[in-house]
Amino acid sequence: MHRQSKSDVLTRSSLADDLRGLGLADGDAVMIHAAFRQVGTVLGGPDTLVDAVLDVVGAEGTLLSYQDWELSTDVWDDDGRVIDALREHVPPFDPATARPARDHGVVAATVGTRPGVRRSGNPGASVAAVGARADEFTAAHPLDFGYGEDSPFARLVASGGRVLMVGAPLDTMTILHHAEHLADLPGKRRIHVEYPLATPAGTEWRIVEEYDTSAPVVDGPPDDYFGFIVTNFLATGDGRRGTVGAADSVLVDAAGITSFAVSWLEEKYGR
Repeated sequence: MHRQSKSDVLTRSSLADDLRGLGLADGDAVMIHAAFRQVGTVLGGPDTLVDAVLDVVGAEGTLLSYQDWELSTDVWDDDGRVIDALREHVPPFDPATARPARDHGVVAATVGTRPGVRRSGNPGASVAAVGARADEFTAAHPLDFGYGEDSPFARLVASGGRVLMVGAPLDTMTILHHAEHLADLPGKRRIHVEYPLATPAGTEWRIVEEYDTSAPVVDGPPDDYFGFIVTNFLATGDGRRGTVGAADSVLVDAAGITSFAVSWLEEKYGR
């Protein structure tokens, strides 16, 4: 029987060392995207990676994770309204109990269920946060245009926050939807989506307006163009690349990558 070599097992402290080597620092607010399987054999599983990040950012730091909302199936018609056959069965979105979309991975689910976690109230653009500034980042998340002004993404940029990719494909960097919102581009696609929201008075149905995040917001860029933007940003010398465990990883400043992406979009697809 094959036995795992103890030297191959990653620990909370070894992952923290890797994160510090990548440039993560005490006091940082950082949004994580992770493909946990890429990290390697981690003693304690995904909680250990989350603990390692929290160890590095310390008591004054904050860990954020894009969540979205797990419904397991598409419940909307072509106009964005919940289809009649499922309407009475769709559970209302409650930030206190909602699960993240499962394709966001086990680390997002782990952050979203941590003790003391705060979850923003926009179902599709929902962000979870743990740490000193969790309330500040997640409170009063606008329902319309949830990647835009006064969203957790905008607050991350304004606060000097960072984005950490641990083994995750670079085209999954969600902060770039904020750049799509900010960029002055003709013909940005808008969508409307109906959500049931849990309130003290019962379920409230709300039509939310948003720029389309399911594909590039305008015609022209390839579907995976976020990865191209991040790669080009790193080629300028900004950001850091390294490994966390066995996972190829990237750390960038949220403001820097957002500004770069806005300029890139406007130059190629602007007026």
